[in-house]
Amino acid sequence: MNENLNPEKLLEHNPIDLFNQYVLPWLDNIIFAILIYVIGRWLTKLIVKFSKKLMEKGKVDTLLINFIASMLGGLLTLFVIIAALDQLGVNTTSLIALIGAAGLAVGLALQGTLANFASGVLLIVFKPFKIGDFVEAGGVAGVVEEIRIFNTVFRTGDNKEMIVPNGQIYGGTIVNVSARDTRRIDMTIGIGYDADIKLARDTLEALIKGDERILAEPAPVIAVAELADSSVNFVVRPWVKSGDYWAVQWEFLEAVKLTFDEKGISIPYPQMDVHVDGVSNAT
Repeated sequence: MNENLNPEKLLEHNPIDLFNQYVLPWLDNIIFAILIYVIGRWLTKLIVKFSKKLMEKGKVDTLLINFIASMLGGLLTLFVIIAALDQLGVNTTSLIALIGAAGLAVGLALQGTLANFASGVLLIVFKPFKIGDFVEAGGVAGVVEEIRIFNTVFRTGDNKEMIVPNGQIYGGTIVNVSARDTRRIDMTIGIGYDADIKLARDTLEALIKGDERILAEPAPVIAVAELADSSVNFVVRPWVKSGDYWAVQWEFLEAVKLTFDEKGISIPYPQMDVHVDGVSNAT
């Protein structure tokens, strides 16, 4: 037994000496540890609050601000706790090593989740699209309803909700259909080889001029693009406002068919001529 802790030896000492030798050092350590924790927590809140104000001035997304603030607060609090434990004489080196190993294990186990998180941060910071945009990304086409840290919510044209991991979105091509105010409609319209090309062109021009939704600038394009196997193909490329894209395309194609029929302009379809040679069978 340690002589310093032998009860008989302790009774021989003055109680005040015992207090100064054994209790007071522990009280000092406990008091300093409490001070470290209290002051550290106060500084943590101050740093987090200051960081949030800086991010708000930089117009960072609110979702990202709250997430970063939470992460920063957690890391600083962990640092304060380790400092307080060190003051109490706890071997924090082993604790730090244990926390590091646990963090590495969690990181390896959550590789996909961390990739989605990193992609979510990049989507929020660089803003390739915003809520309300029609986007083609991650194998999905639809209106963006919500951008989260780990995934993004889309609403498809048939009103289905699609939740796509952010890593899948940011790791591929993003097509933002709503990014521009205007769009060009690309259509190919074929007529028969025996049809009047000039009449067909004039008819297409009249249909374009008759639709007020088609913009005068940039000027629409009507040109013969191909002499195909069974048709002469026109490319028709008018510009419209993005919101009118589908309505104009569908209605224009219907008007082309009806008008061409009225004017006798044929719209051919693939045909195949089969020639059968006569074979005489000997009997």
